[in-house]
Amino acid sequence: MTTSLTDREDLQIKSGSPSTRLTVADLEQLQGILSEAHLDYQLELVDGKIIVMGPSDIVSSEIGGELLSLLRNWVKPRKLGRVFESSGGFILPNSDLRAPDVSFVLAARLKQSKRYFAELVPDLVVEIKSQSDRLKPLREKIRSFLELGAQVGILIDPDKRTVTIYTLTAEPITLRDGDILSIPELLPGWEVPVAELWPIEFE
Repeated sequence: MTTSLTDREDLQIKSGSPSTRLTVADLEQLQGILSEAHLDYQLELVDGKIIVMGPSDIVSSEIGGELLSLLRNWVKPRKLGRVFESSGGFILPNSDLRAPDVSFVLAARLKQSKRYFAELVPDLVVEIKSQSDRLKPLREKIRSFLELGAQVGILIDPDKRTVTIYTLTAEPITLRDGDILSIPELLPGWEVPVAELWPIEFE
């Protein structure tokens, strides 16, 4: 679940007119306030507004963890780059601060991580539909990343059990159970059956 926050006096964020654009510094201030109140929310900055992200449902969380593990197990021993989970924030060229559910950055573009948000666009961004999410905003988020420089975007819909791959140069490709997910543009040789992404059922 997401909630948009503009400048509010009770949160001690910037006061002024509704047209005031908030900044990464404002987001960091709000993070501090929430932390002191023991409120663990993920924040994004989009078009000068702070977006508060609620916890994900456990199905989406499990899928994200599985994909993260599959990517990292391929990427790390080959030193291909860095894989990040949903709390990894990226300051984008348009001054937004966004955090994909899973992301990947090529090694040559981020030779060393620093103790701050990454100031670049990930090469791969993945969004996983939560129970309360609508698909259109997720597609728009992926599209924004692609327009800013991401090579590949992936949208995972657990409800329909689909994985849709987006690039700027081709029509979206939707995969289903029985198909194989691969990202040859970034990770040649990496392949995962779509059916392996879904949570298993214990007998």
